[in-house]
Amino acid sequence: MKKQLRERARKIKLLILDVDGVLTDGRIIYANSGDQLKFFDVKDGLGLYILSVSGIRSAILTAKSSNIVSQRSCDMCVDKAYQDVSDKAAMLETILSDFGVKAAEVCYIGDDLLDIPVLKRVGLAVGVADAACEVKETCHYVTNKTGGRGAVRETIELLLKNQGKWEACIERYLS
Repeated sequence: MKKQLRERARKIKLLILDVDGVLTDGRIIYANSGDQLKFFDVKDGLGLYILSVSGIRSAILTAKSSNIVSQRSCDMCVDKAYQDVSDKAAMLETILSDFGVKAAEVCYIGDDLLDIPVLKRVGLAVGVADAACEVKETCHYVTNKTGGRGAVRETIELLLKNQGKWEACIERYLS
């Protein structure tokens, strides 16, 4: 792993995630009732719980709004979900203020063009393996896993291992 990437990962105090294409595989299924269905990866969920135990906070930043995201955010111990956001870069300023962090202390995971303005501003920009080419070109790190299939967990492990927190966080599972 590149030294510069390790240094960026060590500074992170807040992980911000897009939803569709990052926490999910990007598919949205509409039931006849009008309800939406999304698929989330359990490993990403446990990863976010472990992240919260480590002291690193997390937030969701998504252009859409749904009760599913609110529920899943709560289940995964995400600190706050910012939904129905058309201008993610403008909302980043609010998030930085809400969490009391600098942009250099933020890791953002994205997958599509709407994410690029935020990716350009944060300390660690991460794109999922199946992200748009323009997103990958913007990022400091591109995951091996695809969106909704463990990319978030991969990023969390990268952060915690580089901050020397991984072993302590998973110790209870290994004993």
